[in-house]
Amino acid sequence: MARQWLKVGILALVISGAAQAGPNKALTGLLTDIASAGSRQVAVGERGHVLLSDDQGHSWTQAQVPSQQLLTAVYFVDAQHGWAVGHDTQILATADGGATWRLQFQDTARQAPLLGLHFLDAQHGFAVGAYGVLLSTDDGGQHWQDVSERLDNPDQLHLNAIAAIKDAGLVMVGEQGLMFRSADAGQTWQRLQGPYEGSLFGAVGTAQARTLLVFGLRGHVFRSTDFGDTWQPIAVQGERGPLEAGLANARLLDDGTLLLVGEGGTVLRSIDDGQTFSRVTRPDRQALASAIAVSDGLLLVGENGVHHTDNHGNEGQQP
Repeated sequence: MARQWLKVGILALVISGAAQAGPNKALTGLLTDIASAGSRQVAVGERGHVLLSDDQGHSWTQAQVPSQQLLTAVYFVDAQHGWAVGHDTQILATADGGATWRLQFQDTARQAPLLGLHFLDAQHGFAVGAYGVLLSTDDGGQHWQDVSERLDNPDQLHLNAIAAIKDAGLVMVGEQGLMFRSADAGQTWQRLQGPYEGSLFGAVGTAQARTLLVFGLRGHVFRSTDFGDTWQPIAVQGERGPLEAGLANARLLDDGTLLLVGEGGTVLRSIDDGQTFSRVTRPDRQALASAIAVSDGLLLVGENGVHHTDNHGNEGQQP
Protein backbone atom coordinates (compact mmCIF):
# COMPACT_ATOMS: atom_id res chain seq x y z
CA MET A 1 0.00 0.00 0.00
CA ALA A 2 1.49 3.27 -1.07
CA ARG A 3 1.94 5.84 1.64
CA GLN A 4 -0.86 8.35 1.35
CA TRP A 5 -1.60 10.83 4.08
CA LEU A 6 -4.11 13.01 5.87
CA LYS A 7 -7.78 13.19 4.92
CA VAL A 8 -7.02 13.62 1.24
CA GLY A 9 -4.78 10.57 1.37
CA ILE A 10 -7.44 8.50 3.09
CA LEU A 11 -9.71 9.07 0.09
CA ALA A 12 -7.11 7.46 -2.17
CA LEU A 13 -6.13 4.49 -0.01
CA VAL A 14 -6.79 1.11 -1.55
CA ILE A 15 -7.40 -1.48 1.14
CA SER A 16 -7.09 -5.15 0.21
CA GLY A 17 -9.77 -7.68 1.08
CA ALA A 18 -7.42 -9.82 3.16
CA ALA A 19 -8.66 -11.48 6.32
CA GLN A 20 -8.39 -9.56 9.56
CA ALA A 21 -4.93 -9.51 11.07
CA GLY A 22 -4.36 -10.43 14.69
CA PRO A 23 -4.06 -7.68 17.30
CA ASN A 24 -0.25 -7.69 17.28
CA LYS A 25 -0.12 -7.07 13.53
CA ALA A 26 -2.97 -4.56 13.69
CA LEU A 27 -1.04 -2.60 16.32
CA THR A 28 1.64 -1.79 13.75
CA GLY A 29 -0.70 -1.14 10.80
CA LEU A 30 -2.51 2.03 9.78
CA LEU A 31 -4.68 3.40 12.60
CA THR A 32 -6.66 6.55 11.91
CA ASP A 33 -8.29 7.56 15.18
CA ILE A 34 -8.46 6.80 18.90
CA ALA A 35 -10.99 7.68 21.61
CA SER A 36 -11.72 7.01 25.26
CA ALA A 37 -14.77 4.98 26.29
CA GLY A 38 -14.72 5.58 30.01
CA SER A 39 -11.49 3.99 31.22
CA ARG A 40 -11.12 1.99 27.97
CA GLN A 41 -9.18 3.13 24.91
CA VAL A 42 -10.54 2.33 21.43
CA ALA A 43 -8.52 2.70 18.21
CA VAL A 44 -9.74 2.17 14.62
CA GLY A 45 -8.05 1.82 11.26
CA GLU A 46 -7.46 -0.22 8.13
CA ARG A 47 -9.46 -3.36 7.24
CA GLY A 48 -12.06 -2.48 9.85
CA HIS A 49 -9.64 -2.98 12.72
CA VAL A 50 -10.95 -1.97 16.14
CA LEU A 51 -8.47 -2.33 19.01
CA LEU A 52 -9.34 -2.16 22.72
CA SER A 53 -7.19 -1.48 25.76
CA ASP A 54 -8.30 -1.60 29.39
CA ASP A 55 -4.90 -0.79 30.90
CA GLN A 56 -4.07 2.66 29.51
CA GLY A 57 -2.67 1.32 26.25
CA HIS A 58 -0.17 -1.21 27.64
CA SER A 59 -1.96 -4.20 26.08
CA TRP A 60 -4.61 -4.54 23.38
CA THR A 61 -7.27 -6.94 22.11
CA GLN A 62 -9.10 -6.86 18.79
CA ALA A 63 -12.88 -6.48 18.60
CA GLN A 64 -15.03 -8.36 16.14
CA VAL A 65 -16.37 -5.94 13.53
CA PRO A 66 -18.84 -6.55 10.66
CA SER A 67 -16.65 -4.76 8.11
CA GLN A 68 -13.28 -4.87 6.41
CA GLN A 69 -13.49 -1.29 5.18
CA LEU A 70 -11.05 1.37 6.31
CA LEU A 71 -12.45 3.11 9.39
CA THR A 72 -11.52 6.78 9.57
CA ALA A 73 -12.94 8.13 12.86
CA VAL A 74 -14.40 6.98 16.18
CA TYR A 75 -16.45 8.84 18.80
CA PHE A 76 -17.90 7.87 22.20
CA VAL A 77 -20.52 9.81 24.15
CA ASP A 78 -20.02 7.71 27.30
CA ALA A 79 -18.32 4.50 28.42
CA GLN A 80 -20.73 2.30 26.46
CA HIS A 81 -22.09 4.10 23.39
CA GLY A 82 -19.86 4.85 20.44
CA TRP A 83 -19.74 5.08 16.66
CA ALA A 84 -17.12 4.60 13.96
CA VAL A 85 -17.27 5.74 10.33
CA GLY A 86 -15.38 4.81 7.19
CA HIS A 87 -15.40 3.88 3.53
CA ASP A 88 -18.59 2.83 1.68
CA THR A 89 -20.31 5.53 3.77
CA GLN A 90 -20.33 3.02 6.61
CA ILE A 91 -21.38 3.80 10.17
CA LEU A 92 -20.79 1.21 12.89
CA ALA A 93 -22.19 1.42 16.43
CA THR A 94 -21.44 -0.16 19.78
CA ALA A 95 -23.43 -0.23 23.02
CA ASP A 96 -20.90 -2.16 25.11
CA GLY A 97 -17.81 0.00 25.08
CA GLY A 98 -16.51 -1.31 21.76
CA ALA A 99 -16.57 -5.02 22.57
CA THR A 100 -19.10 -5.67 19.79
CA TRP A 101 -20.19 -3.57 16.81
CA ARG A 102 -23.11 -3.54 14.41
CA LEU A 103 -23.51 -1.92 11.00
CA GLN A 104 -25.97 0.98 11.32
CA PHE A 105 -25.69 2.56 7.90
CA GLN A 106 -24.05 1.91 4.54
CA ASP A 107 -24.33 3.36 1.05
CA THR A 108 -21.95 1.58 -1.31
CA ALA A 109 -23.40 3.34 -4.36
CA ARG A 110 -22.40 6.74 -3.01
CA GLN A 111 -18.66 5.87 -3.00
CA ALA A 112 -18.11 8.65 -0.47
CA PRO A 113 -15.91 7.82 2.52
CA LEU A 114 -17.05 9.32 5.79
CA LEU A 115 -14.21 11.18 7.48
CA GLY A 116 -15.52 12.64 10.73
CA LEU A 117 -18.35 12.49 13.23
CA HIS A 118 -19.65 14.21 16.34
CA PHE A 119 -22.50 13.46 18.74
CA LEU A 120 -24.22 16.09 20.85
CA ASP A 121 -25.58 13.34 23.11
CA ALA A 122 -26.48 9.66 22.80
CA GLN A 123 -29.32 10.45 20.38
CA HIS A 124 -28.21 13.38 18.21
CA GLY A 125 -25.19 13.09 15.94
CA PHE A 126 -23.61 13.98 12.61
CA ALA A 127 -21.23 12.30 10.18
CA VAL A 128 -19.37 14.15 7.41
CA GLY A 129 -17.34 13.06 4.43
CA ALA A 130 -16.31 13.22 0.81
CA TYR A 131 -18.28 15.11 -1.81
CA GLY A 132 -20.00 17.25 0.81
CA VAL A 133 -21.98 14.50 2.50
CA LEU A 134 -23.61 15.39 5.83
CA LEU A 135 -25.63 12.72 7.62
CA SER A 136 -27.72 13.29 10.75
CA THR A 137 -29.45 11.11 13.33
CA ASP A 138 -31.93 11.97 16.07
CA ASP A 139 -32.34 8.46 17.48
CA GLY A 140 -28.86 7.22 18.24
CA GLY A 141 -28.24 6.06 14.70
CA GLN A 142 -31.25 3.80 14.25
CA HIS A 143 -32.02 6.07 11.30
CA TRP A 144 -29.59 8.33 9.43
CA GLN A 145 -30.77 11.09 7.10
CA ASP A 146 -28.82 12.80 4.34
CA VAL A 147 -29.06 16.51 5.21
CA SER A 148 -26.35 17.73 2.84
CA GLU A 149 -28.84 20.20 1.37
CA ARG A 150 -28.52 22.26 4.56
CA LEU A 151 -25.08 23.36 3.34
CA ASP A 152 -24.15 26.02 0.82
CA ASN A 153 -21.75 23.68 -0.97
CA PRO A 154 -22.72 23.57 -4.66
CA ASP A 155 -19.36 22.11 -5.69
CA GLN A 156 -19.72 19.25 -3.21
CA LEU A 157 -16.33 19.96 -1.67
CA HIS A 158 -15.13 17.33 0.80
CA LEU A 159 -15.98 17.79 4.47
CA ASN A 160 -13.12 16.55 6.63
CA ALA A 161 -14.13 17.19 10.23
CA ILE A 162 -16.83 18.43 12.59
CA ALA A 163 -16.29 19.74 16.12
CA ALA A 164 -18.16 21.36 19.01
CA ILE A 165 -17.11 24.82 20.25
CA LYS A 166 -17.75 25.77 23.88
CA ASP A 167 -20.77 28.06 24.39
CA ALA A 168 -21.10 28.58 20.64
CA GLY A 169 -22.11 25.61 18.48
CA LEU A 170 -20.65 23.36 15.79
CA VAL A 171 -17.98 23.93 13.13
CA MET A 172 -17.21 21.91 10.00
CA VAL A 173 -14.13 22.25 7.80
CA GLY A 174 -13.04 20.81 4.47
CA GLU A 175 -11.11 21.21 1.27
CA GLN A 176 -10.28 24.58 -0.31
CA GLY A 177 -10.72 26.28 3.05
CA LEU A 178 -14.38 25.25 3.27
CA MET A 179 -15.91 26.20 6.62
CA PHE A 180 -19.40 26.15 8.13
CA ARG A 181 -20.78 26.94 11.57
CA SER A 182 -24.08 26.20 13.29
CA ALA A 183 -25.47 27.90 16.39
CA ASP A 184 -28.62 25.74 16.54
CA ALA A 185 -27.31 22.19 16.98
CA GLY A 186 -26.88 21.58 13.27
CA GLN A 187 -30.36 22.52 12.08
CA THR A 188 -28.98 25.37 9.97
CA TRP A 189 -25.44 26.12 8.79
CA GLN A 190 -23.73 29.35 7.80
CA ARG A 191 -20.86 29.26 5.33
CA LEU A 192 -17.90 31.29 6.61
CA GLN A 193 -15.22 33.17 4.78
CA GLY A 194 -12.26 31.36 6.29
CA PRO A 195 -8.64 32.46 6.68
CA TYR A 196 -7.14 29.98 4.22
CA GLU A 197 -7.83 28.66 0.73
CA GLY A 198 -6.04 25.35 1.18
CA SER A 199 -7.54 22.22 2.66
CA LEU A 200 -8.43 22.21 6.34
CA PHE A 201 -8.28 18.77 7.96
CA GLY A 202 -9.58 19.53 11.42
CA ALA A 203 -11.06 21.88 13.99
CA VAL A 204 -11.01 21.85 17.78
CA GLY A 205 -12.70 23.93 20.43
CA THR A 206 -10.49 25.20 23.24
CA ALA A 207 -11.30 25.50 26.95
CA GLN A 208 -12.38 29.12 26.40
CA ALA A 209 -15.87 30.07 25.27
CA ARG A 210 -16.35 30.63 21.50
CA THR A 211 -12.66 29.88 20.84
CA LEU A 212 -11.39 27.36 18.29
CA LEU A 213 -8.48 26.34 16.11
CA VAL A 214 -8.61 25.10 12.52
CA PHE A 215 -5.62 23.49 10.81
CA GLY A 216 -4.52 21.66 7.70
CA LEU A 217 -1.98 21.63 4.90
CA ARG A 218 1.65 22.71 5.38
CA GLY A 219 1.30 23.32 9.10
CA HIS A 220 -1.27 26.09 8.81
CA VAL A 221 -3.04 26.83 12.12
CA PHE A 222 -5.60 29.59 12.69
CA ARG A 223 -7.28 30.69 15.92
CA SER A 224 -10.59 32.46 16.45
CA THR A 225 -11.99 33.80 19.72
CA ASP A 226 -15.38 34.79 18.26
CA PHE A 227 -16.71 31.55 16.74
CA GLY A 228 -15.14 32.19 13.36
CA ASP A 229 -15.92 35.86 12.76
CA THR A 230 -12.22 36.76 12.78
CA TRP A 231 -9.01 34.74 12.63
CA GLN A 232 -5.39 34.98 13.74
CA PRO A 233 -2.65 32.85 12.13
CA ILE A 234 -0.62 30.88 14.67
CA ALA A 235 3.03 30.46 13.68
CA VAL A 236 4.54 27.16 14.81
CA GLN A 237 8.33 27.12 14.88
CA GLY A 238 10.75 24.24 15.06
CA GLU A 239 14.48 23.69 15.12
CA ARG A 240 14.69 24.22 11.37
CA GLY A 241 12.18 27.00 10.94
CA PRO A 242 8.40 27.22 10.48
CA LEU A 243 6.36 24.03 10.54
CA GLU A 244 5.44 22.80 7.05
CA ALA A 245 4.03 19.37 7.94
CA GLY A 246 0.32 18.86 7.41
CA LEU A 247 -1.76 18.57 10.58
CA ALA A 248 -4.41 15.88 10.78
CA ASN A 249 -6.16 15.95 14.15
CA ALA A 250 -6.41 17.67 17.52
CA ARG A 251 -7.47 16.88 21.07
CA LEU A 252 -8.49 19.10 23.98
CA LEU A 253 -7.34 17.43 27.20
CA ASP A 254 -9.16 17.65 30.52
CA ASP A 255 -6.63 20.15 31.90
CA GLY A 256 -7.09 22.50 28.93
CA THR A 257 -3.95 21.40 27.07
CA LEU A 258 -4.31 21.24 23.29
CA LEU A 259 -2.59 18.55 21.22
CA LEU A 260 -2.21 18.62 17.43
CA VAL A 261 -0.64 15.79 15.43
CA GLY A 262 0.24 15.23 11.79
CA GLU A 263 2.77 14.42 9.13
CA GLY A 264 6.40 13.64 9.82
CA GLY A 265 5.80 12.50 13.41
CA THR A 266 4.68 16.00 14.41
CA VAL A 267 3.24 16.52 17.91
CA LEU A 268 2.26 20.05 18.96
CA ARG A 269 1.29 20.98 22.52
CA SER A 270 -0.25 24.21 23.82
CA ILE A 271 -0.89 25.20 27.43
CA ASP A 272 -2.09 28.75 26.65
CA ASP A 273 -5.33 27.97 24.81
CA GLY A 274 -3.70 27.60 21.40
CA GLN A 275 -1.81 30.90 21.28
CA THR A 276 1.61 29.20 21.19
CA PHE A 277 2.81 25.63 20.73
CA SER A 278 5.80 23.53 21.68
CA ARG A 279 6.83 20.99 19.07
CA VAL A 280 8.16 17.44 19.12
CA THR A 281 9.18 15.61 15.94
CA ARG A 282 9.24 11.89 16.56
CA PRO A 283 12.40 10.18 15.28
CA ASP A 284 10.55 7.66 13.09
CA ARG A 285 8.91 10.58 11.17
CA GLN A 286 5.82 8.43 10.61
CA ALA A 287 2.55 10.27 10.03
CA LEU A 288 0.24 10.60 13.03
CA ALA A 289 -3.54 10.67 12.80
CA SER A 290 -4.84 11.14 16.34
CA ALA A 291 -3.95 11.22 20.04
CA ILE A 292 -5.48 10.86 23.49
CA ALA A 293 -4.14 11.27 27.02
CA VAL A 294 -3.82 8.34 29.42
CA SER A 295 -2.65 8.18 33.04
CA ASP A 296 1.05 7.96 32.17
CA GLY A 297 1.34 9.95 28.95
CA LEU A 298 -0.17 9.94 25.49
CA LEU A 299 -1.35 7.32 23.03
CA LEU A 300 -0.55 8.34 19.45
CA VAL A 301 -1.93 6.47 16.43
CA GLY A 302 -1.09 6.74 12.77
CA GLU A 303 0.85 5.20 9.92
CA ASN A 304 2.56 2.52 12.00
CA GLY A 305 0.03 1.78 14.71
CA VAL A 306 0.03 2.76 18.38
CA HIS A 307 2.77 4.57 20.29
CA HIS A 308 2.77 5.09 24.06
CA THR A 309 4.68 8.30 24.77
CA ASP A 310 5.26 10.86 27.50
CA ASN A 311 3.03 13.93 27.78
CA HIS A 312 4.89 15.72 24.98
CA GLY A 313 4.99 12.87 22.44
CA ASN A 314 8.52 11.68 23.17
CA GLU A 315 9.11 7.96 22.97
CA GLY A 316 7.91 5.97 25.95
CA GLN A 317 6.78 2.47 26.74
CA GLN A 318 5.43 0.63 23.71
CA PRO A 319 2.22 -1.43 23.82
